[in-house]
Amino acid sequence: MSTTVVNRTSSRATGLVLALGLLIVIALVSIAVGARSIPLSTVVQLLFGRDGSDAAYVVWDLRIPRTLIGIAVGASLGVAGAVMQALTRNPLADPGLLGVNAGASAAAAFSVSVLGLTDLRAFVWFAFGGAALAGTVLYVIAGRGSASPVRLALAGTAVTAALTGVTQAVTLLDRQTLDQMRFWTVGSLQRADGATLMRVLPFLGVGLVLALLLARPLNALALGDDAGKSLGAHLGRTRLLSLVAVTLLAGAATAAVGPLMFVGLAVPHMVRAVTGPDQRWVLPYSAVTAPILLLTADIVGRVIAPEEIDVGVVTAVLGAPVFIWLVRRNKAARA
Repeated sequence: MSTTVVNRTSSRATGLVLALGLLIVIALVSIAVGARSIPLSTVVQLLFGRDGSDAAYVVWDLRIPRTLIGIAVGASLGVAGAVMQALTRNPLADPGLLGVNAGASAAAAFSVSVLGLTDLRAFVWFAFGGAALAGTVLYVIAGRGSASPVRLALAGTAVTAALTGVTQAVTLLDRQTLDQMRFWTVGSLQRADGATLMRVLPFLGVGLVLALLLARPLNALALGDDAGKSLGAHLGRTRLLSLVAVTLLAGAATAAVGPLMFVGLAVPHMVRAVTGPDQRWVLPYSAVTAPILLLTADIVGRVIAPEEIDVGVVTAVLGAPVFIWLVRRNKAARA
């Protein structure tokens, strides 16, 4: 192994460790900051020993579950976006391209309108089931194992459009459903709790492990189908498992907090500017960097205005200029 490769690997590993350290700092700030700010020293003390104070209740019952679900959802969306972009070889791909988010929204709207469910913990299962069903329909429409990146993108666009129309029709025809869904569809960590996290955590965990195991086959597919086959990649199996991973990650994340924009789209681009295109580094970096972005946006939403702004709004506002900067940066680099 050459000295250049060793140095590059060492710098990437160092960067990943630094990102993990930054994530820990942001998580502590997320626990400390809110309508009632708590000193970081007090937060650290309470983490090692809970007492009966009001601060302990805020930290353990409100802030820690919210921060943990932010980390889990952020990591899932970041990795799902990276897998989607590698699978479709489309830099504009994100988890929503497969119709997963639209499937979750349609199923959630159905559960509220038809079954009368009003508790997030109740219809989270319907949202995840809708995401899984949308992924399955997409796989069948795209041609199963023979699905090309273009067919996957086109089929995903069609599924998304159809399911979005269903969701809009249901919410517009039912005032109660509209009132219930309008907060969830914005995307928020405020209403998610520890019980919601425990419901979706197994799916997120399996999806993350599966995505990380697909790093090498995705690297092979990035060279094209013929080159991927020559390197020993099984195209149909890799695409199927990638779709399963994205469905688990994006479906469970969307079910827990609602659809979040730009996290799965922008983070992989930011990561590749540091790591290059190697998925063995892009995926772990995305799993760490995306929660940093999501928790930072959540903190900003708590302090930027007298009333808390949902994280979905903040990620859209912050994500758009970041993505525009990345596009212009890449354009300048090619000029």
